[in-house]
This record gives sequence, C-alpha cells and structure tokens, in this order.
Amino acid sequence: MKKQYTVAPVIKNEKMTVTFEDLTSEGMGVAKVEGYPLFVADGLPGERATIKVTKVGKSFGFARIEERLSSSPDRIPTRDVKGTRVGTMPLQNLRYSAQLAFKKNNVEQVMKRIAKMPEVEVKPTIGMENPWGYRNKAQIPVRQKDGKLVTGFFRTNTHELIPMENFQIQDPKIDEAIVKVRDILQEFNVKAYDEKKHTGNIRHIMIRRGYYTGEMMVVLVTRTAKLFPQSKIIPAILEALPEVVSIVQNVNPKQNNVILGDETIVLHGEDVYHDKLMGHTFAISSRSFYQVNPIQTEKLYKLAIEAAQLTGKETVIDAYCGIGTISLSLAEKAKHVYAMEVVPDAVKMAEMNAEANNIDNITFEIGAAEEVMPKWAAEGVKADVLVVDPPRKGLEPAFIEAALEIAPERIVYVSCNPATMARDLQLFHEGGYSVGSIQPVDLFPQTLHVETCVLLSHKKSQASSPSL
Repeated sequence: MKKQYTVAPVIKNEKMTVTFEDLTSEGMGVAKVEGYPLFVADGLPGERATIKVTKVGKSFGFARIEERLSSSPDRIPTRDVKGTRVGTMPLQNLRYSAQLAFKKNNVEQVMKRIAKMPEVEVKPTIGMENPWGYRNKAQIPVRQKDGKLVTGFFRTNTHELIPMENFQIQDPKIDEAIVKVRDILQEFNVKAYDEKKHTGNIRHIMIRRGYYTGEMMVVLVTRTAKLFPQSKIIPAILEALPEVVSIVQNVNPKQNNVILGDETIVLHGEDVYHDKLMGHTFAISSRSFYQVNPIQTEKLYKLAIEAAQLTGKETVIDAYCGIGTISLSLAEKAKHVYAMEVVPDAVKMAEMNAEANNIDNITFEIGAAEEVMPKWAAEGVKADVLVVDPPRKGLEPAFIEAALEIAPERIVYVSCNPATMARDLQLFHEGGYSVGSIQPVDLFPQTLHVETCVLLSHKKSQASSPSL
C-alpha cells in the first residue's frame, strides 16, 4: 500500500538536486525526498540531476530534469528524440543489456508482489542481436499540415501529431512504404482526416510486411467509402511498391480513437498476405493478430512447444489460438489439438492455414475462451496439455476454474503482461499446480513490454518437470 502524506515534503515548481534510485515499470526514474517518490522522465538509476517538481499528489509526484549532473554507465545516446516524445521508444537511452535486465527485474517484482512467489526463478531475458527495425506492422496516422499530408505519431497523451518518417523500430521497408503511399495520396489530392471537424478522408495508413516472404499489404483507413480517384491511386501504389500483393480500404466513419472500422473493401488482390513462422506458411488478413517481431516470436513459440513436452500421444487445448500460429506446431507433435478463438475472421484464417500446411488433427471453435472452456469442462473434455496466450488482461476467473476442472498435466502460459500473468499463476498454484522457472523474451526492444513463457505442472502428475 502506498504511503499517504498529510503534507507532501515538496511543492510544485520547487527545484532540488536528487539521485535517482530506481526505474518504474513505465521506465521513469525514481527519486525520493524524505521517502516521498518523484517520478522523472529520462532519469536512470545512479544519476544525479537538478529537477523541478511539476505535480504533487498524496502518495507521489512528478518532476522534470532541469540539469543532469552525472550520467549512468548504462546511458547511451538517444537515437531519435522524437521516439521519446511520442512514446514509441521510451528505453532508447538505456544500453540494451540493461534493458534486458530491467525487464527481468520487472518480472521478478510482480512475482514477489502479486504472485507472492519470490522463490520462482526468472531467467535472463532473451534478447535480439540487432534490436532495431524489427516491427512487421505499422499503423500510422495521417494529418494535414500547411496544405500537405504528413505522417507521424502523436505526442504522448496528446492529439498533436509529430511528423516522423523513420520510426527506428519498424522494418525500414515499411517506413519507406508509408512515405510513398502518403505522397501518392497527396499527389491525387486526397484530404487528411480532421478529428475536430470530422472532415477529410484518409485517417491512417497501415502497412504489413512478411519478414520471410517480403509480401506487403497496404490498408488505407478512411472516414468514408469514397476514395477518389481510386483508378489512379491503386496503379500508382503498385508501381511504387512492387512487393504489394494486397490493397485494402477500411472504412471508419466514427468520431473516435479506434483505428479500424467495421467495413473492409478489397481494392487489389485479396485481403491476405503471407509469411512464414516455425516452418509453416500463414495467410494473414488486414484484421488478423500476428506477432510484430517474427525473429523473437519464433524463439518464444519454440520455448512453448518444448515446454509442452509432446510425444505424439497427447490431447492439447490451445486457447486464444488466433490464426493458428502456435496450434499448427502443437498439432505436428500431438495426437489432437482443440483450439478456440473469439474472432470469427481469425478462426477462418486458422482453418485455411491448417489446410494449406496439410495439418488435419486440429478442431477449431469460435467463442470467448472464458465461455468455451467451461462448456468443454461440462462436456467432460479432457486434455493432457493446455496452452494459453491471452491478451494483456490475462485469464478470466471462469476460464481458470474450468481449466482446474479439466486438470491437464501441464499448462504452458505465454504472456504479454507480467502483472496479469503473476495474478493468474497464483490462482493456478492454489489450484494444485507447481510453477516452473519463467523465461522472459524481448519481443519489443526499446519499449517497456516483455513476453514470458512458463510451465505449470500438476502436483499429482509425475510425468513432467516444472521447468523450462
């Protein structure tokens, strides 16, 4: 519980010299004044700085650096200050080895604080040889400035667009494609969306590119279904970008911050591009979830497959299967895989991908995991292994209860949010599972996010070891 101060020991606009003691899970430096924490952007542990208090609360405050008096040995030159302003690269000032240690520490802290399991080993974070230019997908807002279309990203916590053409962490070919598409739209006088007036048409340019195939998809997110002159825009894009196999228009007429609308219009090819993962070829639609870092995704999924310890005799449940990226690899080593996914389009793609890869021992079902799992448990479904890769909110209580009822020998938990993972691991532990070592994998270098993989083993089972 955070300490409440009757009167904070600092006041707004006060200046002082501090030493940063720690980093928050959001990457902000932590300085303490009489025990009162101040959170400061771009402050690294061990650094001294003169700061100015900008906000004072009952439990903590915020400040900004006026002058840095010393620098951490882990500080490196900022590659692009814009990436800090828009929040796309909050850790770019931190040496990569220190980023990996920071992420390992974050997982350790939630295991202590939330799971109440400090004894669980957290292994060193698996990083990348080159932690730049890895993203295979970009969704970039388009706005009008001085009569021209500009692309970039919004300054953190604002609607102010900062023009950017090199995002540093995206595939460079995607950065180039965004600029080319933007300039083509400019050439044909397509107007940018104005969110205040709710006028103009082009809202976002989305580019997706296959890491292994090189195939590219262009998605034009517009306010209305009209795209004039479409007969000139499409050939111009295809001429400028020979890798493009699909051009899709997504229509979002709503005055909101959601990127994609409900209507999809195919302008060229199909609403599909292809890439490879774990030796399988996947068809991916404009709406499909597909991990943005293919190099690290393969490392993560290989860990999950190894943890499942499949011999060819097992029945496996793959919850949150998406377009089948883990399901297909599980099916090659299991007797049968039952997979569920709430998005109908994803299940359609998963079935297509299984057929295209000649895999026929998977049964897909459409539905929310927290609804399908209890239904299967009530029907007496049994599984030897359960694999989960939930969204950031983690697993619903109803899902965990059903999983405990089915009682698989092993549960492989892949997570994109250490905090909700820790919460869920505690519930599984109370339900009779031992928690093995946790392996963090860095899918998002220069950012605060980390993926993890952990094996849980039923305490009554003697068939497996509770470690990765």
